[in-house]
Amino acid sequence: MPELPEVEAARKAIEEHCTGKKVRRSVVANDSKVIEGVSPSELESALVGKTIIAALRKGKNLWLRLDSPPFPSFQFGMSGAVYIKGVAVTKYKRSAVSDEDEWPSKFSKVFMELEDGLELSFTDKRRFARVRLLQDPEAVPPISELGPDALLEPLQIEELVNALRKRNTAIKALLLNQSFVSGIGNWIADEVLYQARIHPLQIASRLSREDCESLHRCIEEVIRYAVEVDADCNSFPIEWLFHYRWGKKPGKVNAVEVGADSSQYPSNWIFHSREKKSGEAFVDGKRIEFIAAGGRTTAFVPELQKLIGVKSVKGKSNQSRKANPDEEEDDEGSKGEEIEKEKEIKRQPKKGKNKKVGSHRQQKVDASGDNSEEANEKEKPKKKNGKKPLAADKTQPKVVKANRNELKSLDIRAKAQAKESSKKRSGSNEASTQQKKKIRK
Repeated sequence: MPELPEVEAARKAIEEHCTGKKVRRSVVANDSKVIEGVSPSELESALVGKTIIAALRKGKNLWLRLDSPPFPSFQFGMSGAVYIKGVAVTKYKRSAVSDEDEWPSKFSKVFMELEDGLELSFTDKRRFARVRLLQDPEAVPPISELGPDALLEPLQIEELVNALRKRNTAIKALLLNQSFVSGIGNWIADEVLYQARIHPLQIASRLSREDCESLHRCIEEVIRYAVEVDADCNSFPIEWLFHYRWGKKPGKVNAVEVGADSSQYPSNWIFHSREKKSGEAFVDGKRIEFIAAGGRTTAFVPELQKLIGVKSVKGKSNQSRKANPDEEEDDEGSKGEEIEKEKEIKRQPKKGKNKKVGSHRQQKVDASGDNSEEANEKEKPKKKNGKKPLAADKTQPKVVKANRNELKSLDIRAKAQAKESSKKRSGSNEASTQQKKKIRK
């Protein structure tokens, strides 16, 4: 989706080509999902005859300051984009309108024709964008709820360190939280964390001072670089690339290092492989894996981005663990982390700890309920590495002995009953014999 660099590119294009000009005509689409809280005719009336004084932005939101309120604001959503006829504005690939398409595009939501004939269009293919008409866009949601702009109001290092210490959430989710810092979206968050060598599921409050400084530097560098090249992918200024790459000065260009496709973004950015399939995505020869973090598909390099400490993020899926079995290793644990690790180990149950044996009645039911060979095999005590069975298994003979005693008792009762029955039968036979003798006499 469009993020800070794409929205900033649109703002700069409007500021350069449209400010100081009056809106001669306007056409607003009849789309209540995108055009929010105002009818198309009301928005058209609010634009026509007004002069565009400035184009302003905070985070991923842009609004036009006219010579009098109300002002139109644009929340770009998943595929919102600004186009100016005859002017090359950034072409975000999911919202790009071809020069061969009709003008204005069938996806146009707000169209404006300026007094000098220049035409401006805000388009949205997927209809997740929002266009509003507001008296003071900065004073009401969603703009009033945004955190400091990542480009215009960057946090100072101490502010960032203190803010992160208070957050017990995954760093990727925190970067995507627009109330924490505005303008950072999915691809920028992945790039920043990769360049800073921080795992996207790392708890923010557990980041070291060194990690915080690296994160602060990479947020500024990635965003400024993306804005400098207008968030496009056609060509790049070589001098800018070498200045960006960790302070390297311009020099002889290495075609492999720069990238044969002449992309504006350095070849060592994870950006180029974010949309490739798992198993086919690599950066600098290192494998890229994909997990869910902050509710979004997240690209990271397990070899470089380690999850520090034994505590994992609550709700982390088993799939992410399988994808990166080593991610919970403490690569550079501090003394405090080592102590925490020892406490965690003590809290974990020890292997081979005795299990509680159920009641005699329950054991009897279990034994009689499943007579299959598989069940019997499970009941047998297993040896581990030639050692004696666990203490829990030693209780089994006691249960068996109790069963035998009970059977013996039942057997004695049965014999007594049989003997008594036999006596009764013999007594009855004797009485009948005596009666017969009397009859014969």
